[in-house]
Amino acid sequence: QVQLVESGGGLVQAGGSLRLSCAASGRTFSSYAMGWFRQAPGKEREFVAAISWSGSITYCADSVKGRFTISRDNAKNTVYLQMNSLKPEDTAVYYCAATMIKPSGLMRSSDFGSWGPGTQVTVSS
Repeated sequence: QVQLVESGGGLVQAGGSLRLSCAASGRTFSSYAMGWFRQAPGKEREFVAAISWSGSITYCADSVKGRFTISRDNAKNTVYLQMNSLKPEDTAVYYCAATMIKPSGLMRSSDFGSWGPGTQVTVSS
């Protein structure tokens, strides 16, 4: 398995931007597809974005499409989530996760076997 740690969360005003990073340990990072999920208080964890092992295939949830971009740097064992035009409803704990499943659209939490501890993103109005 791969160990994951997120960073880059914080407090930002509506309309602002943040870039989340997820650092992975282990020599097999490039074998994994990666995903970002988020969970707001009182809500279920929801899919945000996913990227294939090579970075050639990406998917974003409709709620963030056009605002968020997922990318990865296999040389640095890191996956990123660039978040622009943030809205108060984007407030949540954001988690990165790893899977051996090739992304093919909306993915489920159960598709992922390794998770980071999460990073808080708060967007003020």
